[in-house]
Amino acid sequence: MGKRKVLLPAAMLLSALSALAGMLPYILIWLIVRELLEHGEITSSGNVVTYAWWAAGMAVASIVLYFAALMSSHLAAFRVESNLRKEAMRQIVRMPLGFFDINTSGRIRKIIDDNAGVTHSFLAHQLPDLAATFLVPLVAAILIFVFDWILGLACIVPVIIAMLVMGFMMNAEGRQFMKSYMTSLEEMNTEAVEYVRGIPVVKVFQQTIYSFKNFHRCIMNYNKMVFGYTRMWEKPMSLYTVIINGFVFFLAPLAILLIGYSGNYASVLLNFFLFVLITPVFSQSIMKSMYLNQALGQASEAIGRLENLVAYEHLTVVEHPQPVKEFSIQFEKVSFSYPGANQKAVDDVSFTIPQGNTVALVGASGGGKTTIARLVPRFWEATEGKVLIGGINVREIAPEELMKYISFVFQNTKLFKTSLLENIKYGNPDATMEEVERAVDMAQCREIINKLPLGLNTKIGTEGTYLSGGEQQRIVLARAILKNAPIIVLDEATAFADPENEHLIQQALKELTKGKTVLMIAHRLSSITDADNILVIDKGKIAEQGTHANLLGKQGIYYHMWNEYQQSVRWTIGKEVSND
Repeated sequence: MGKRKVLLPAAMLLSALSALAGMLPYILIWLIVRELLEHGEITSSGNVVTYAWWAAGMAVASIVLYFAALMSSHLAAFRVESNLRKEAMRQIVRMPLGFFDINTSGRIRKIIDDNAGVTHSFLAHQLPDLAATFLVPLVAAILIFVFDWILGLACIVPVIIAMLVMGFMMNAEGRQFMKSYMTSLEEMNTEAVEYVRGIPVVKVFQQTIYSFKNFHRCIMNYNKMVFGYTRMWEKPMSLYTVIINGFVFFLAPLAILLIGYSGNYASVLLNFFLFVLITPVFSQSIMKSMYLNQALGQASEAIGRLENLVAYEHLTVVEHPQPVKEFSIQFEKVSFSYPGANQKAVDDVSFTIPQGNTVALVGASGGGKTTIARLVPRFWEATEGKVLIGGINVREIAPEELMKYISFVFQNTKLFKTSLLENIKYGNPDATMEEVERAVDMAQCREIINKLPLGLNTKIGTEGTYLSGGEQQRIVLARAILKNAPIIVLDEATAFADPENEHLIQQALKELTKGKTVLMIAHRLSSITDADNILVIDKGKIAEQGTHANLLGKQGIYYHMWNEYQQSVRWTIGKEVSND
């Protein structure tokens, strides 16, 4: 926090002084009552007016001190919150891209935004009360024992009972609930963000009920969690509240007994009146301690989640990155397991793609094809073995340089809600309009641009401007062509395209991959028959490899995949003919 690091201790001190100043008016009121009982009239003693002025002055001082405490704590809390957000964003930038595959944008926003906000709230509001919460009961206890130790004992008994009840409520089960509560809240917020973002797609494809199901499930889980916790706390909390706010029920019977025992009813009643004035302050501070403990649990859980984000293994950057002079790709005994998984997603994989060659990955879904492809641009770090580009370990290449060398085209396209021109120029921000137009033509996007009212300056998602999946894919290909990277990674780029768009995408891919080193994941086997090498991936391992002709000759896994693919194509064509 720099120069502001003294503000939090200062806030706690000012809050404590405010609490003490706030107690004095009660004592001064008691002194005024005593003076009136002893002298009968205000004019008979100048002390009454003095006490009244002091009481008013202490009340004002308490307000001013507490205002200063909150100002100090808020200044410090804003700085801490700002630092937490900045540090979290610095860590986000250094995360492997695979981190964003397993963490939705809603969840990341919740971790950074909401947890930083919870921390701010604790520092700004609860922390200043920390010193006062413990100091006020201590001072009040000393006062009541000084004035009447017997009535003081009557006050201590309910405090002890209340503390035992609070200890029961704040046990390990309560702490576990706080963790579960924060998790369910995070899941609900995440699904809410994803649901709202997907509403246009949901309406277009009439998937309202299905898409709402996950969001509804998260809401019901949160509802179940909160209701369960409320029921768990219902009786202990009621007992705690009655005890803390019921000091008078402990004091009144004892005061009556003392009057009968001592006969000095005036002194006992005067002390009883003081206790009636002081005990609400006493009970209020004890109630605050419970809420403070709850806020501390929330803040602790929030900071823990932020710390987990900060501690997440990020991309390592070597001190002296190596320049890449040629663009072959090599896997040397590479294995990889996803965070928290026991099974290897990639298991002892080795292969080489010479510069300018194309290698295709095929196999069943979940076999590890996408994982292998994403190890090249360091979406994830290989847990064993080496991934090399031009003979250099990708770990020894500066991340920003590695990104320059590789273009990605995935089946799930991503277009920003800005103009098509800006979307395409993400591939090369310094490109000229002539280069952009050339990329548009090579990606078969001209007819898309021509039908839009503002051409390349048309903004996606505004005024009813939406593109189909195949059209979006071609815009992404234009972006990749404009980037002109020497390595291309394709992840089932035509998987969800209709026949017309697939033909255009295939033409664009030919332009994109000319003379490039290509690693592609194939969904339609007809698109890889000309590949220099085909790797059949099964359960994270290379089951077969070779050219299309070689693999058919082996009559192994690829042979059966090809036959099944051919049958599906014939079945689809036959169905369309019969429908015509």
